[in-house]
Amino acid sequence: MHDKLLQYMHSGHGFTQEETEAVQKYFEPTAFSKNTVIEEAGRIPQYLYYIVSGYLRLFYTDENGNEVTTHLNCPPGFFTSYADFISGTVSENTIESVTDSELLRISKENLDHLISQSPAMKNFSISVFQQSIAYNEQRSRELSVLNAEQRYLKLLKDYPEIIQNVPIRYIASFLGMKPESLSRIRRKIIN
Repeated sequence: MHDKLLQYMHSGHGFTQEETEAVQKYFEPTAFSKNTVIEEAGRIPQYLYYIVSGYLRLFYTDENGNEVTTHLNCPPGFFTSYADFISGTVSENTIESVTDSELLRISKENLDHLISQSPAMKNFSISVFQQSIAYNEQRSRELSVLNAEQRYLKLLKDYPEIIQNVPIRYIASFLGMKPESLSRIRRKIIN
């Protein structure tokens, strides 16, 4: 299960054999069934997850009791409520497996230990968090400048596999629209 993570980490970062073994030691394999809450809102996120297979979503519940999906992720990649994980603060977000998922997870304590012991891990971690910040800035920009159809078409172009694996209600919420609106857009595109 560690092969995909190690392959991802080794691209562009010079990990020694010792550092690679430490990664294998501290990233523990875990699996979750479809529609399982992995980490609940109202708690400090316990882990940073690497998605080996499956799809996860990050969502919060608004003042009307509606779930608002703010992030969808497909393999491979890292996933957590980043700001709360890094700062050790209580998160308003819930992490849920949308499909059956195989993950590798590492606690904040173990991640900090790895970073302090490994220059390659420190550089890799900085790179991952920079990518997360860049992604969130781009997503905010897209939500403000693209119309609903453009957002859907961009998702379809960039991540076509999400459409096959994630329920339409989560995709619609992620794109900032109602499921009915997304259904109309999809019908229009098909016709």
